[in-house]
Amino acid sequence: MTVSRELLEEYRRRRTAPARVKKLTFEGVGNRDVYNITAPFDAGGEFVLAGRVEERRSESSDVYFFSETGGKWVEKEGAPRFHMQDPFYTFIDGELILGGVRTYPDPEDPARLAWTTSFYKGKQLSDLAPFFEGPAGMKDLRLVQLKNGKIGVFSRPQGKKGGRGKIGFTVLESLKELSIEKIEEAPLLKDQFTDEEWGGCNEIHVLKNGMLGVLGHIGSFDEKGNRHYHSITFQLDPETGQYTRMKILAVRDDFMPSEAKRPDLEDVVFSGGLVRHGDGRATLYAGIGDASAQCITIQDPFI
Repeated sequence: MTVSRELLEEYRRRRTAPARVKKLTFEGVGNRDVYNITAPFDAGGEFVLAGRVEERRSESSDVYFFSETGGKWVEKEGAPRFHMQDPFYTFIDGELILGGVRTYPDPEDPARLAWTTSFYKGKQLSDLAPFFEGPAGMKDLRLVQLKNGKIGVFSRPQGKKGGRGKIGFTVLESLKELSIEKIEEAPLLKDQFTDEEWGGCNEIHVLKNGMLGVLGHIGSFDEKGNRHYHSITFQLDPETGQYTRMKILAVRDDFMPSEAKRPDLEDVVFSGGLVRHGDGRATLYAGIGDASAQCITIQDPFI
C-alpha cells in the first residue's frame, strides 16, 4: 500500500466537515485562471495574497498580488508582477521573501521546459529584488527563520537522490550561507514517500514551542496516469531533526466543485498557505485542479 492511500484511509475515518468552504473570485485578469495562491499576508499594512495567473491552455504564468475588495480579489495597484509559477512567501530579518518557480527552455532539449526556484527580497512589495536561485530542476524549496535566528531550509531533490521528489532539511547560520551546495547536501527525511510518490513543502510555521509546522502536499499517479494531490501536514524539530508522521489535512472532495485545467488534474489540491486564527481553527488556501483557488476553514493542525 502506498503512503498516500494509507493516509487517505486514516483521514476518511477521522474527517469532519469543514466549517466553511469558499471559492475565491478574481477580477481584472481577463479569461485567465488564478490558482496555487498563497495565504493572505500583511504587506506594509494591507493584506494581499499572491496567485499564479495563467491561461487555461498554457503553462506560461505570471504572479500577481491581489487585495480583497467587496468579497472579490483585485490586483493591487502599483504592485509588481513576476513571470513565474506557484508563489510563496516568508519573512526573514524583517524583510519579505517572495519565491516562485521560474521556467525556461531545457538547454539539452529546447522543446521541453526546465525550472528552478527563484527568490526575491525587500522591505515591501515595491522593493522586491532577486537575490538567489535554487538548484536546476528543484521545486518546493522553502526557507524559514527559526526562533534562534538561524535559517531552516527545506529542499525537494528529484532524480538519483530524491526519485520523483522527497523532502530534505538543513539549518544554516544565516542567509549568507545559502548556496546550491548546502541545499543539495540537505539530508532527506526518511520513510515519508514510496518511490512511486512524491511530495514537498509549501509553507512553514514556527510554533510556540520552536517546532516547525509544515504544510505540504503528497502526489501520485493512478493506473490511468491521472494525478492525485492531497494537502498534508507534519511537525519537525529543527534542533534534533526528528519529525512526526504526516497527516492529510484536506482532499479534493472537501472543496466545492470546479473546473480543472485538464481531466488528469481533477483530483489536485495544491496547498497554498494556512492562516491560524488562535481559536482552534485555521483557514487553508489552496489551488484546485490547476484552475481555481478556494479556501476552507478547518481544525488547526498545529494546536
